[in-house]
Amino acid sequence: MLQNTALALGHHAILTAMLAPAFFLTATASLLMSANTRLARVVDRLRALIVAWEHDAPDRSERDDQILRHRRRAHLVLRACRLLYGALASFVGTSLALAADALLDSRLGALPTAMAVVGVLFLLAASFAMWREVSLAVKSFDMELDQSMAKRRPQDAH
Repeated sequence: MLQNTALALGHHAILTAMLAPAFFLTATASLLMSANTRLARVVDRLRALIVAWEHDAPDRSERDDQILRHRRRAHLVLRACRLLYGALASFVGTSLALAADALLDSRLGALPTAMAVVGVLFLLAASFAMWREVSLAVKSFDMELDQSMAKRRPQDAH
C-alpha cells in the first residue's frame, strides 16, 4: 500500500511539473495571437500605402518612407512570431522531456530544464522584437501625423 501511495505521489509530482510549461504555453500562445494580429494590421497598412504609391500621389517620397518603415515593422513582427513559435516548441518539448525523464528514472538530467530555459530565452527575444516594432509603430504614426498637420496648416491660414 505504501508503494502504491508513493507511486501515486510520483505521478502527481510529474503531472504537477508538466503544468509549469503549460502556463508558459498559454502565455506564449496569447503573445503569438497578438503578434499575428499586429502583423495582419501592418500588412493591411502596407497594402494601402502601395495602392496610393501606385497612383503616383503627390507625396510619393513620404509614401516611400512610410512603406520602408512598415516593411521594417512587418519583419520585426515576423521575427517575433518565429521566436514565439520556437518558445512554443521548447515548452512542448519541456513537457515531453519531463514525462520521458520520469519514465526513464531521471536519466535525462538537465534536459527538461535546459529546454525550459531555451523557451524563456525565445520569449525574451520575442519581447524585444515586439518592443522595437511597437516603438517603430508609434514613431511612424507620429511622423504621419506631423506630415498631415503640416499639410493642413497652410490651408487653415486662408
